[in-house]
Amino acid sequence: MKFEPERRPLTGETLDSLAASLAERGEKPFRARQVLDWVYKKRARSWDDMTNLPKALRTWLAETYRLMPASLVLNRHSADVTDKLLLELEDRSLIETVIIRAPQDGVGLDHSRKTICISTQVGCAMGCVFCASGLAGLKRDMSAGEIVAQLLQVCYAEDARTPRARSELASFDNIVVMGMGEPLANYDALIRALTIVNADWGLGFGARRITVSTSGLVPKILRLAEEPLGFRLAISLHGATDPVRTQIMPVNKAFPLAKLLPAVKAFTERHGRMVTLEFILIEEVNDSLDQARSLRDIALDLHAHVNLIPYNTVAGLPWKRPSGTRQVAFASILERAGVSVTLRREKGHDIAAACGQLRLKTEREREEAPSGAQVSS
Repeated sequence: MKFEPERRPLTGETLDSLAASLAERGEKPFRARQVLDWVYKKRARSWDDMTNLPKALRTWLAETYRLMPASLVLNRHSADVTDKLLLELEDRSLIETVIIRAPQDGVGLDHSRKTICISTQVGCAMGCVFCASGLAGLKRDMSAGEIVAQLLQVCYAEDARTPRARSELASFDNIVVMGMGEPLANYDALIRALTIVNADWGLGFGARRITVSTSGLVPKILRLAEEPLGFRLAISLHGATDPVRTQIMPVNKAFPLAKLLPAVKAFTERHGRMVTLEFILIEEVNDSLDQARSLRDIALDLHAHVNLIPYNTVAGLPWKRPSGTRQVAFASILERAGVSVTLRREKGHDIAAACGQLRLKTEREREEAPSGAQVSS
């Protein structure tokens, strides 16, 4: 499942690969860094913006590469200052990218902590029963260039909202690969994209501020542990025992906790960094105090941080979030044992922030609309 565009995205090129392509047409090596500087530092929106490049080179670039392989369809603003970007790829596939802001007391919105959540696949094949991303299955993997393009689209959106003197991604605190799809199922494209994001000729964003989330693909977790850049790891656990996890996450049949947890421990020992256990709280599914105790034991053994996430309701799915009292009781069991735990506040509910919801809604509207009609936003 791979889309082959007529022109490959420039955002998927590394300095070396671009330099090699330029060398084939007789260009000097320094031209590659010039081009990428226009893309990532100056954020050129057209080939003509690249004014220090010869016109003949700009023409060749335009014929060979696509400058931006993702276009903005919608930018939904939540009352809690979460933004969701719905992007369209060249084959009309839709993906989601989210900007999560955490305003801090005494500072303005422009100085709040910002996290960008990016996607790696169009849809998802993992079949987690509570998630909107996989309701229509997996359409295809995203290319490295499409993954990187999400971050540039976020920059464009932020520049339009609050123009900044500095053009790099330094104003963002974290990137989390937790959007649509299973990141480690698109491993090669993911690593190429994050290499571009991290490189000084790319977006220059530190690896320690990039977190890769997985539902538990054990062989790929072990492979990620050997990557030299040392990204952070989050596990979408959502069940602290095999029966509960298997009920809601089919991946647990192939990689039960007896296989998953040792792999997570190996990753932790390799990088010496705390991993995060993501745990969506679903009423009468995994919110029992017995689940809390099992999760406590896992977190203590792994020396992991636990991120408790009250379920964000999805139209058409039967699951509900536990009451606030139940959420606090669950978190308290972990806190009393000394586990590092965060009980996340709901964000973006008014803009369909649960992963995949906005995309699913828009695709259904497209299917129902008469041929040639525009879908309203």
